[in-house]
Amino acid sequence: MSQEPPHGPGTTRKLAARRRREIVAVLLFGGGPIFESSIPLSVFGIDRQDAGVPRYRLLVCAGEEGPLRTTGGLELTAPYGLEALSRAGTIVVPAWRSITQPPPSAALDALRRAHEEGARIIGLCTGAFVLAAAGLLDGRPATTHWMYAPTLAKRYPAVHVDPRELFVDDGDILTSAGTAAGIDLCLHVVRTDHGAEAAGALARRLVVPPRRGNGGQERYLDRSLPEEIGTDPLAEVVAWALEHLHEQFDVETLAARAYMSRRTFDRRFRSLTGSAPLQWLITQRVLQAQRLLETSDYSVDEVAGRCGFRSPVALRGHFRRQLGASPAAYRAAYRARTGRPEGGGERASETRADQTSAEPTAHGAAHSVRAERGDKGERGSRGEHADRTDRGARGENGKPESDTYTPRLPSQRGRTPGRAP
Repeated sequence: MSQEPPHGPGTTRKLAARRRREIVAVLLFGGGPIFESSIPLSVFGIDRQDAGVPRYRLLVCAGEEGPLRTTGGLELTAPYGLEALSRAGTIVVPAWRSITQPPPSAALDALRRAHEEGARIIGLCTGAFVLAAAGLLDGRPATTHWMYAPTLAKRYPAVHVDPRELFVDDGDILTSAGTAAGIDLCLHVVRTDHGAEAAGALARRLVVPPRRGNGGQERYLDRSLPEEIGTDPLAEVVAWALEHLHEQFDVETLAARAYMSRRTFDRRFRSLTGSAPLQWLITQRVLQAQRLLETSDYSVDEVAGRCGFRSPVALRGHFRRQLGASPAAYRAAYRARTGRPEGGGERASETRADQTSAEPTAHGAAHSVRAERGDKGERGSRGEHADRTDRGARGENGKPESDTYTPRLPSQRGRTPGRAP
């Protein structure tokens, strides 16, 4: 992001004297899934000091009147109520029962009070909706299960939702993606508190990897559909769009494939997803550009062409608006964070394959460059198929936006995505 959150980790509050960092409160509600609820109980509630894991003190708190019935019909009775949150230095909110229902106001007040007193607040999966309802995610990066990310972004526009990450650590506010990603985040908390050795010992006891590999939720997000559209006839059109992002097409093309007028298609798409189809298409193209910048060595011009943007200027404008950085700066920051060297991507693999099948002469190299330029020229000549997603790629003064950007590197406090280094 180009700006620090207004109340981000740079202004993390000092923990109140009556709170203890080693005391972890888990806030439970009725209707919650048992798996997500059990994750923090297993990580923070079992004494594993014999394995070298420092002990936490666990407080299981009811966020509303009990008994609390889980999704499987089990009835739970929490030994503590909301008043016990006043002692906790860390509060975990597992998955919330329904993204369409507001959480109890008393629980939201207790979370706000705890945050004001310096407590670390964690939301697992749809627990992010509870944190957002309390206003704790305003101006901050956050994640949730990829299916619910569009809904979270729509309902709480002040939240910077990133559906690609397994978890996001923003200092005193942390959120995770769905189900198993809650384990990743809880292990990250142990690693932050007590070091990699303690987290590794706990991971061995749980029989899970200490860190999951690169990719975040992308392997699930790449070809996923918004939950609201998954069973609708428009799903086929959306699936086609995701498979053809490398081509230049516009919303009129999608409307035609749905056998609808542009106006009807816009209205139907917005009612299902909460997003205008043009904005959705731009977002998908930017996500594809992110993936290529991270995994390949294509130039920004080539990335623009492979993501269906009409020009690099269009890519830069939309990329900066959604991610707060130019494509080049984003790639540099990503490589600095992950330690990925230059020349290790898809483009480099193609180059090595070419070198094994042809003599590396100067003439051959020149021919290869001319071929690439010819390919780019062919892409650029298809003006009749111009993608409208380049609208708004220039600033208010009509000039292309600057690429100047200072990325937030891992040594700085702030957003820590759930990726393995």
